[in-house]
Amino acid sequence: MRAVIQRVSQADITINDSTRKTIGEGLVILVGIEEEDSMEDVGWLCGKISRLRIFNDRNGVMNLSVKEIGGEVMIVSQFTLHASTRKGNRPSYIRAAPSETAIPLYDAMIIQLGNELEQEIVTGEFGAYMEISLTNTGPVTILIDTKKKE
Repeated sequence: MRAVIQRVSQADITINDSTRKTIGEGLVILVGIEEEDSMEDVGWLCGKISRLRIFNDRNGVMNLSVKEIGGEVMIVSQFTLHASTRKGNRPSYIRAAPSETAIPLYDAMIIQLGNELEQEIVTGEFGAYMEISLTNTGPVTILIDTKKKE
């Protein structure tokens, strides 16, 4: 699994030009799932995200987690995170998991992260056309790949 984590002051997502969801200060997480990913990857990634200390403390030092600041979280599935651009100019998405593999892992991530943070997670809609608008603060953007744990 790959996750792009952005620290935001606010974000909103529009799904299929109709449904709009918003969050305030917190994290926007784009997650890409590949065929080899498992529940072990979900658990490891959720733990890493929930403990990630990327919010400022009183001294302006990035020392607090999203849970510690009471921040909100938005998770959006994004298969393009597994794009291969080695050959030619058209990306290949062959490493991205098919929906029958990806959807259960995406759903499990939403549930597990919600449980760890003790809050409802705002989500996109798997496979839908979405527009995301956000204000990245810092800017702080972190890339985590469960295949590179060590």
